[in-house]
Amino acid sequence: MDRAQVPPQPDTDLQAFCEALVAEAKALPDSGKLANYIPVLAEVNPYQAGLAVATIDGQLFSAGDARTGFSIQSVSKIFGLVLAMNRLGDSLWKRVNMEPSGMPFNSIMQLEWEHGIPRNPVINAGAILVADVLVSHYSSSKTAFIGFIRQLAGNEDIFVDDKVFRSEKLHGNRNAAMGYLMKSFGNIEAEVPKVLDQYFYQCSVNMTCEQLARSLTFLANKGVQPNTERVICPRRNAHRVNAILSTSGMYNQSGEFAFTVGLPAKSGVGGGIVAVVPGFGVICAWSPRLNEYGNSYLGMHMIARLTEHLGLSVY
Repeated sequence: MDRAQVPPQPDTDLQAFCEALVAEAKALPDSGKLANYIPVLAEVNPYQAGLAVATIDGQLFSAGDARTGFSIQSVSKIFGLVLAMNRLGDSLWKRVNMEPSGMPFNSIMQLEWEHGIPRNPVINAGAILVADVLVSHYSSSKTAFIGFIRQLAGNEDIFVDDKVFRSEKLHGNRNAAMGYLMKSFGNIEAEVPKVLDQYFYQCSVNMTCEQLARSLTFLANKGVQPNTERVICPRRNAHRVNAILSTSGMYNQSGEFAFTVGLPAKSGVGGGIVAVVPGFGVICAWSPRLNEYGNSYLGMHMIARLTEHLGLSVY
């Protein structure tokens, strides 16, 4: 068995390393800025930083502000995609592609050029398409979505931040434009306002690093939730989600992240980043200040350092 097939094992001092890593990150010179196109996100304390590692054998290591809730924003696209794939199967890929975008995550031009077919499900247009699938195929899509996350995290207290939700809807004109454009091409089935309401609801979920890391361990375990042995999605779907995250999950920095870190990952403008390590577990880092690509400045640093320390790259 070659090295790539051997699941890496955590160091016995991983907890201490996580604590040192958060301290190191917080000591770095100030860089990046808060997301401000959703005004409520600009109100967050920019100096927070948290890190959590959940392994498939049930261990949890965390440090810093890992138990502080934050708006997961685009990290929510993972949960919606899994639900949509489970419900539609392969027919989903007739409505959304699985290719890297090469354009900003909220690009309208690309959507126009490609006749209302989003380039992938983790840019905004693709996630709005996924929200349409949920609205059209679940009798209570919001309840199904938040219930799914609570079950995965093992925590019934996970909630949607109403202040963020209202701010999303008030400043969501560009997303609305993408929804109506896809509707004009016949690629949105439900009424656009209902689809957008679902999309903004998903982005407004509030979670901690610990909760996010735990909730996504099934992607590191071939679709099976480690603590319950429940099949969350078929093994093939887990593979496909990880593949999409590898190529497209970090916006226009996805190629650089694959090159330097080498893990499937998804970021959100709330400052969270989750990285999946197949056969090992999930890393979640959070710090609100973003770089020019919309990824957490300190979160990138912490995940890169931790991955290097443990030798976790999948490549």
